Amino acid sequence: MRLATFQPQPGLTRIGAMTGDDAIVDLNTACALWLRDAKGETAFSRLADARVPADMRLLFEGGDRSLDAAAEALDYAISQGPDARGPSGEPLRYTLGQVKLKAPIKPIKFFHTAGNFREHHEEAERSGFSHPVLPWIVFFQNVDAIIGHDEPVIYPQHLTQELDYELELAVVLKKSGKHFSAERARDYIGGYVIFNDITARDIQRQEMKSGVFSFCKGIDTFCPLGPWIVTSDEIPDPHNLAMELRVNGEPRQRSHSRKMSVTIAEILSHYSPMGYSAGDVLSTGTVSGVAAFSSDPKAWFLKPGDVMECEIERIGVLRNPVISWEEAQAGG
Repeated sequence: MRLATFQPQPGLTRIGAMTGDDAIVDLNTACALWLRDAKGETAFSRLADARVPADMRLLFEGGDRSLDAAAEALDYAISQGPDARGPSGEPLRYTLGQVKLKAPIKPIKFFHTAGNFREHHEEAERSGFSHPVLPWIVFFQNVDAIIGHDEPVIYPQHLTQELDYELELAVVLKKSGKHFSAERARDYIGGYVIFNDITARDIQRQEMKSGVFSFCKGIDTFCPLGPWIVTSDEIPDPHNLAMELRVNGEPRQRSHSRKMSVTIAEILSHYSPMGYSAGDVLSTGTVSGVAAFSSDPKAWFLKPGDVMECEIERIGVLRNPVISWEEAQAGG
């Protein structure tokens, strides 16, 4: 399934699954319909709220039980045809043009992995970056900085003049756990999502004089995530995915998930002593091609008016424009 969080109208947020024709099915409504008509349940609404809640983190907190119920509800909704309605006549299916996609999930914890692609370390060395970019760097993202597909990254020009991008594959956890082995890690993976790790490089250089960094990546809107979560059954091998980031249609980062230095299972196991909650997100590192380590960083750093497209095979495209601080303030 491709699981999305969407707004069918301002102030109302729902979760859904994409169909083959790029419509989106409201999963909570579909589950209620399935429970009433296929299962004969009289308390279908209450049961639907428990099994397929209309919140993505709560869905993942339900683990396989909730994900399996969502899949059955989706199949049932599709079988009823495009004109089917919910139990009370409410909409069951929307086109993408009728809704606004939001970030698919807001986790309790967002684990950053840095330095997992050797090529990124090598380009950092070539550019004379102050610190090595090697595996087993971990830090936490500010979850309030998360934005979704087509939402703007705000360029705070009073804070930075070196705004950069970093394409990453991220993992969504489907159950809580701690102190587990790499062999057990697959049991914890609920799905995969695209992450663009926006970074203020000038701030980062100052922070890294103390060997740590956080503010440079945690500023408001610096965490695009989306466009949806693809469940793990749809991606049997996450180390076999082409990856590309484009700015204004021009490829900047182009690589492959097989180039990770350590596997996703090893990353999950290594950080598991910190403890995971269901719905947590863990990134797996960026690939080469960031602006800061290019031959002409000033030309490649992001500026207002740019549009970034992050594409990962079997997941989709996460697109975000860059707007100025002044434009954001004028827009409210």
